[in-house]
Amino acid sequence: MTGALELEDPLRWDRAVPPSAVVIFGANGDLTKRKLLPALYRLAYERRLPAGFAVVGISRTAMSDDQFREKMRESVQRFLEDSPFDADLWRDFALGLHYVSGDIADDGLYKAIAAKLGEVESQRGTAGNALFYLSIQPSQYEETVEGLGRAGLNVSRNGDGWRRIIIEKPFGHDRASAKELNSRVQRVFDERSVYRIDHYLGKETVQNILAFRFGNGIFEPLWNRRYVNHVQITAAESIGVEGRGAYYQEAGALRDMIQNHLLQVMGTISMEPPVAYESDEVRDERAKLLRSIHVMKPDEVLTHAVKGQYGPAKIGGADVPGFRQEPGVAPEAQTDTYAAVRLTVDNWRWAGVPFYIRTGKRMPKRVTDIAIQFNHAPLAVFGAETGKQWPNLLVLRIQPEEGISLRFYSKLPGAGMKLRPVTMDFNYGTSFGTRTPTAYETLLLDALVGDATLYTRQDMVEASWEVVQPVLDVWSETKFDLPNYAAGTWGPAASDEMLAGQGHVWRVP
Repeated sequence: MTGALELEDPLRWDRAVPPSAVVIFGANGDLTKRKLLPALYRLAYERRLPAGFAVVGISRTAMSDDQFREKMRESVQRFLEDSPFDADLWRDFALGLHYVSGDIADDGLYKAIAAKLGEVESQRGTAGNALFYLSIQPSQYEETVEGLGRAGLNVSRNGDGWRRIIIEKPFGHDRASAKELNSRVQRVFDERSVYRIDHYLGKETVQNILAFRFGNGIFEPLWNRRYVNHVQITAAESIGVEGRGAYYQEAGALRDMIQNHLLQVMGTISMEPPVAYESDEVRDERAKLLRSIHVMKPDEVLTHAVKGQYGPAKIGGADVPGFRQEPGVAPEAQTDTYAAVRLTVDNWRWAGVPFYIRTGKRMPKRVTDIAIQFNHAPLAVFGAETGKQWPNLLVLRIQPEEGISLRFYSKLPGAGMKLRPVTMDFNYGTSFGTRTPTAYETLLLDALVGDATLYTRQDMVEASWEVVQPVLDVWSETKFDLPNYAAGTWGPAASDEMLAGQGHVWRVP
């Protein structure tokens, strides 16, 4: 590991946000109510936002500024996490909230937005700086971006201010659509002004992976094929599709979680050290790792990937419907509510090390973690079974209980040399005793100051689609016998068999 690497950035959270406006398309939607406005309010509470700050909400519903402010107040009070609601602060914050109604397909909407931004600039002193946030249906991304371009909203009127755009996932539906969307967005906005958001990268514990790896000399020398046996990344949810059956039927677990969130986590856990903790350097290394993942051939998909779908079951005495019984879901749906893949990386650090990634709905518990299993000791000095059943394991817990644990062997007290596995545990919350910013607080702040380190870049998105596209292609042409796992279990038997073929077993979180 090079000594030139510098990961500490004491001013990262304290950097001044310039006077600016955030324009939210889809301001009447769930994401705005549950995440975006509470995050912006919390940044104001922390005194991170300047006096010259404004929010312009956009949606089809007709509302006055005052009606929008009242609706957002109700949402912030309801969804604010671990924070007090300050009525006096809200009154000041709400003065910067504005609203424009209209149809995304209507050029008149963009003219109205331009007029509102001009009004806000004169009232709030936003200096022509604007961040557009697309919290809308993915099918509307291109139309909205092109509407902004036709209205000249991709550049500030005086030429001195900046214009940036945040685009939510999913970024494309497959490899071809992702490339087409990238092309159309870049005709309007320069790539450096495009922020493709992945809220997993904004989680404090995901960011902590970089600090853990590159800030500690004890671990980095072990982070390679000589010492690591395999890696497991799990993102399990105990809930079902929660009324989103129609959407999920078109998306599926592979697209919804692995293509974006979990491949980005894999890239973070296995990338090479950047020369500095700066946006381009960090993203260059993550992109190189994603491009190094072996792309499956069609005949490899059926042995290196597993599709699953949950069926009905009784959990806690209550009947739980299967996916095909959920509202809006076709009775013969072939949708994957569970997906598992075995990936390898074609580079010198990781050659031959399998990365197992799984995600699923209706599993026994909600958990997201990374388990790094190390090789057995080369000689069983204390007995043939020592280290075989319980190999050394490093677990990075992302949610819900953020932290890190290390499993190793220790001698049992008493006569003789009997060993047992013990765990050394670090809990993120109790160790620091401070409130952790939400992912959206971190990511909105970064976009406002122009730091794209935690955002995905065009080449990263396209590299991720390259990895999953062969799986999507084979799955679309194959009829599976679904459902193949009961709600409340850890997935289909085929997933266990995929690991057993390599002499491995899924860890139970």
